[in-house]
Amino acid sequence: MGWSNHFPHKEQNTKQEEGVRSIGTENLLAFCHCAAPHCLHSPYPLMQNSVYWKSQLPNRKREKQRHSGEVAFMVSMQRRVFRFFGLSINVSAEWFECVYVLQMETREKIPNSSILEKMLCACSGEQFKFEDAPRSPESLATRDFSASGLSSRTGDWESKFEDTQVDEAESTLRDALSLNYEEARALLGRLEYQRGNFDAAFQVFHGIDIRGLTPRMTRAIVERTWQRKPRTKGDIISTQEMSMHSVSLLLEAILLKAKSLDELGRTREAAKECKIILDTVESALPNGMPEGIDEDCKLQEMFHKALELLPKLWTKAGCLDESIAAYRRALVRPWNLDPRRLASVQKDLAAILLYGGVETSLPPQLQVWGATTPKNNIEEAILLLFILMRKVASREIDWDPEIMDHLAYALTISGRFEFLAEYVEQALPGVYNRAERWYFLALCYSAAGQNEAALNLLKKVSGCSEAKHKPHLPSFLLGAKLCSQDPKHAHEGINFARRVISSHDQTKHFMGETHKFLGICYGNAARACVLDSERVALQTDSLNSLNQASLIGHKDPELIFSLALENAVQRNLDAAFSNAIMYSDMVAGSSGRGWKLLALVVSAEQRFKDAETIVDLALDEAGRIDQLELLRLKAVLQIAQEQPKQAIETYRILLALIQAQREVQANKFHSEVSAERNLETQTWQDLANIYTKLGLWSDAAICLDKAKSIEFYSSRSWHKTGISLEAQSLYKEALVSFSVSLSIEPDYVPSIVSTAEVLMKFGKPSLPIARSFLMNALRLEPTNHEAWLNLGLVSKMEGSLQQAADYFQAAYELKLSAPIQSFV
Repeated sequence: MGWSNHFPHKEQNTKQEEGVRSIGTENLLAFCHCAAPHCLHSPYPLMQNSVYWKSQLPNRKREKQRHSGEVAFMVSMQRRVFRFFGLSINVSAEWFECVYVLQMETREKIPNSSILEKMLCACSGEQFKFEDAPRSPESLATRDFSASGLSSRTGDWESKFEDTQVDEAESTLRDALSLNYEEARALLGRLEYQRGNFDAAFQVFHGIDIRGLTPRMTRAIVERTWQRKPRTKGDIISTQEMSMHSVSLLLEAILLKAKSLDELGRTREAAKECKIILDTVESALPNGMPEGIDEDCKLQEMFHKALELLPKLWTKAGCLDESIAAYRRALVRPWNLDPRRLASVQKDLAAILLYGGVETSLPPQLQVWGATTPKNNIEEAILLLFILMRKVASREIDWDPEIMDHLAYALTISGRFEFLAEYVEQALPGVYNRAERWYFLALCYSAAGQNEAALNLLKKVSGCSEAKHKPHLPSFLLGAKLCSQDPKHAHEGINFARRVISSHDQTKHFMGETHKFLGICYGNAARACVLDSERVALQTDSLNSLNQASLIGHKDPELIFSLALENAVQRNLDAAFSNAIMYSDMVAGSSGRGWKLLALVVSAEQRFKDAETIVDLALDEAGRIDQLELLRLKAVLQIAQEQPKQAIETYRILLALIQAQREVQANKFHSEVSAERNLETQTWQDLANIYTKLGLWSDAAICLDKAKSIEFYSSRSWHKTGISLEAQSLYKEALVSFSVSLSIEPDYVPSIVSTAEVLMKFGKPSLPIARSFLMNALRLEPTNHEAWLNLGLVSKMEGSLQQAADYFQAAYELKLSAPIQSFV
């Protein structure tokens, strides 16, 4: 039976004609079609699927018989409702049977609501929540009435259905049946999207003239924000004015169209469609979303979903610039995002700024903070993450480990480790256990160059308060590493390493690293040892631990370098040379300290020219800081070859490079700044030493003043001052300078030896004191040939010639293997 046969002819009464006009044939058809888009008599060709549903009817015969009461009720309802409008439409029960089959297909039951109400809500746009993941469509025409007290048995439904319910349904239907062509397509497209038919959904949505409807949608939103009161059912709505339900329905259609395009792989087009939502709402609400806009519509919900979706679509399409702009667009105005959603947008923007690889500065309209405006992506990301951490601290949002991960990365690459430590300390109890918190803080402070603070934290991990807990091996290993870098903490490093070795949970890698650090700490302890027997034992343990580590991790370049250094300190020059060559090969010649160690080993063999050649080769491969250190080594080698003019020129180039790098690079790590300051100080000290040997006292004094202006409390600067005064025969003044040097660093061996030299010039009464100073120097540094030489002179002046000969022999042998600079 055709659809035209359902409607009255012209000769029917006027009341029926007016009813048809008030409802609209197109709207009524759309209503019926929305209620059951797969009905057998659908007037839309795209939706016809009669063969399928007819084939399914026999299979659902039992279900139809079981729920024939519901079908009978729906037939009764449609007759009474359409009779109200004076229409003689007689929809067959087969139509409702098809609707019921659709419900059985989805297996959904929707309790506690009337069928008609669901149908009207579907048409009027009062409900359009949808899941991101496609699901089967919900039947818009059927409901389970078991919870409402209506029996499922067949019977006299009309007698049990109260007239007041019919009147209410009829009133609602009168207001709801104003569905136009675009809104009907929006509803049909939503159903196709929910079923997972993204191509069909796109085709339905594509028929909506969004461009033409955008001005009306904008005007409707503006009027809604002006009116601020909901309409009643008796209000008359102009045909040109679009309701907020219609606006929300169309915005949902655009959003679903964008999602359908994304599912079809057309991400860039999806982003452009999604951008229409933002443009429309933003043009109507330039100052943000007002409060209460979502009381009777879903405009805000749709807009918030579009705000979150648009940057993700641009990111997926590879347009990171557009993605960053979309994220910023979501944050610059108050869009009433809830704290969780707002935090998610801020976190995602920070992540793409950090890892996107695209540098995008803030547009001029957003640069409102003047000098404090973020100048690059890193600063903007850090600002966002600081805001998020403040929200976490105030418990506005839940703890998110990704925020701390992003913040750790951002502050690490910018060298702001102290700030990172502060935010780790601000983490609420329970986020980290005590050992993990102390370990994290120790990493921050050690990276900031505050090794003492880091070691104090790590000592807490090994303290008695954590004795009952499982040993935190990474903390012990980090403690051993930090102690290996400072000879003063050598014995503490040995204890840390032994605790790791005594644990039964260590891996092979941990074991190799532990033996490496243990060997380094043994070597540092040996150099600070007083007793010769203990020193020899510690030196042996050092080489044994390093060799054992090499058996576990023989491909570790750091281990090979430590072996080379320890052999060089113990004057095993052949083994040191082999290990240094091996280390350079492993790092492909890219390590400046490897080249420097190799040059020092060669200089210890008194091959100064070859050492200078090695330094020249290394200058082309080394990094910035290593290059400066190698230039200083080259100048020292030139001095050893009695080339003072070339050495002065090399120092001049070195100072010029330090000054240039200080002016160009403002943002540096603390360690780099400290290394440059120390290098500049040492350069002025070396120049003062050259001018002292040349007898240029005023130039030497100027250089020493420069060095003291950089670091006044430098034991080496005061030692060089004493050397200059001694060369001028100002022995008392020289003694004062040496005393100041030793007051700054009591174990500074060159000042101890120089003090003994000055005392020897005062004659025999001062010889015992001079001997005492020299013995103390040899206790601290047994391989110091100058100390042995002066000790021989003291013995000769005292008349102990045989003893003096032995001391001279030791000084000569040590001189033959002495490097141009100290190995450590």
